[in-house]
Amino acid sequence: MRMTTLGRSGLTVSRVAFGTWQLGGDWGSFDTDTAIAAIRQARELGVNFFDTAQAYGFGKAESLLGRALRDELNRDRDSVVLATKGGINPGGERVRDASRGWLRQGVEQSLRELGVDHIDLYQVHWPDPDTPAEETATALQELVDEGKIRHVGVSNYDSGQLAGFDRVRPVETLQPPYHLFRRAIETDPLPYCREHDIGVLVYSPLGSGLLTGALTPDTTFPADDWRSRSSAFQGDNLRRNLTVVDELKAFAADRGATVSQLAIAWTLAQPGVHVAIVGARKPHHIADCLAAADLDLTDSDVAEIERITAKGVQVEGASPEGIA
Repeated sequence: MRMTTLGRSGLTVSRVAFGTWQLGGDWGSFDTDTAIAAIRQARELGVNFFDTAQAYGFGKAESLLGRALRDELNRDRDSVVLATKGGINPGGERVRDASRGWLRQGVEQSLRELGVDHIDLYQVHWPDPDTPAEETATALQELVDEGKIRHVGVSNYDSGQLAGFDRVRPVETLQPPYHLFRRAIETDPLPYCREHDIGVLVYSPLGSGLLTGALTPDTTFPADDWRSRSSAFQGDNLRRNLTVVDELKAFAADRGATVSQLAIAWTLAQPGVHVAIVGARKPHHIADCLAAADLDLTDSDVAEIERITAKGVQVEGASPEGIA
């Protein structure tokens, strides 16, 4: 597994991180023991970076991650880099809540669920328009000073929001959505991150399943899977993008790769992107994805991938308030 330095955080992490959004209940049911086996398989294959969030089942994903890694966390805590996110309050008056009190409460809960005494990287999950950046940044610095978190990042912020946070204390990392069918960050905020050496760990590099090659125009999702309510996974949008995926699949096969590996490798080839977060509920799924870290794309490969993808439809994803 190739490693990288995650921007100005200085953290040394695997270029592919294991994400746990799929283990919080938003993607339908799954077998717990098989999911734990997938996490352990990722660690055995060299992944040292694991990303979760309080909002993923309000602690369920964090608890499962801590359970899966318990032996190693007890034996050698610093061998694993744990990242989680807070600032989402589904039962509160507002869903996005990055206030001092809620963040502190969230950190304490995450520490309990993960079963650790510190979090390596704590990220604000979504920007909160009702809390001043100064309050959020100051609250997180207090938690750093107390040793409860070691590094501070944000997720789903634009460059203006990053700059507002940066004026109080440095933003060390950003976690945005990014894949071949969702490229808005190339305009903003990826250039800001490159300029300020902010570590970028992107989520959904496989387009929430669009780029796996496993979907067909007739694919449907259970009601408890957020994709059942997303326009990206219905009608003409789905059919058009799956036609693109078929062409990408053939291009990948000519290079001895799967379309999933091609999509992840393309993401990692983009300037300023340090890490791609991938999720899996079964061990064999993660093994396939991790091979993408060793797939080197030439300039002509990247150009051909982008030519093919230009025929597709750009899509949006899930947010705390609803589904695009």
